[in-house]
Amino acid sequence: MFDYSARPDLLAGRVIMVTGAGRGIGAAAAKTFAAHGATVLLLGKGEANLNRVYDEIEAAGHPQAAVIPFNLETALPHQYDELASMIEDAFGRVDGLLHNASILGPRTPLEQLSGDNFMRVMQVNVNAMFMLTSTLLPLLKLSQDASVVFTSSSVGRKGRAYWGAYAVSKFATEGLMQVLADEVDGICPVRANSVNPGATRTDMRAHAYPGEDPQNNPLPEAIMPVYLYLMGPDSKGVNGQALDAQ
Repeated sequence: MFDYSARPDLLAGRVIMVTGAGRGIGAAAAKTFAAHGATVLLLGKGEANLNRVYDEIEAAGHPQAAVIPFNLETALPHQYDELASMIEDAFGRVDGLLHNASILGPRTPLEQLSGDNFMRVMQVNVNAMFMLTSTLLPLLKLSQDASVVFTSSSVGRKGRAYWGAYAVSKFATEGLMQVLADEVDGICPVRANSVNPGATRTDMRAHAYPGEDPQNNPLPEAIMPVYLYLMGPDSKGVNGQALDAQ
């Protein structure tokens, strides 16, 4: 496990967006960031799940979060612009962006992967991630110390059979992170890095590995040290790195 111990007020005063914040790693990250003082913007398509995370943050007495229902699969360019304007009006800037939302798609040989399925995975995992990054970048640049964290995968660092669109999308994730990191390096107070969560006890993992005993994998809460490290000031100067949560 990534070795880092965060002080309780590590993220005090920070505004951090988490995509796919309704469940799994996204929900754990949102609650963990809030517990360390951040105002968390909960973005996702399942409003009921987002509301549940919001209520848990509220009940714990942490800074009030914001629920942002937003469908990354169907959103059009002008909706990203409207989202950025709404966030600027309400919060003035963004200090952190965790790209967590993604879909698995069919695990099948490329030969049997339909174009529709391939494009759907790329839409959510790559196109939407680019759109959100580019439209929020001006707000990230208004921060004194902003961090963009991309969620990768072991199959986004070395391709494996039957991982098809998902693996390709994660290679694209690493590429987008590297390009952004190089562009902001030494120019503005924004840094970009990627995290490979590793095997974690989530619904997506269970779907990908139906024969696996989920009890052998850590809960999302257990892999939070690397996320806290990257979102807080202790990682200032760390840019363009591909890190592992475990």
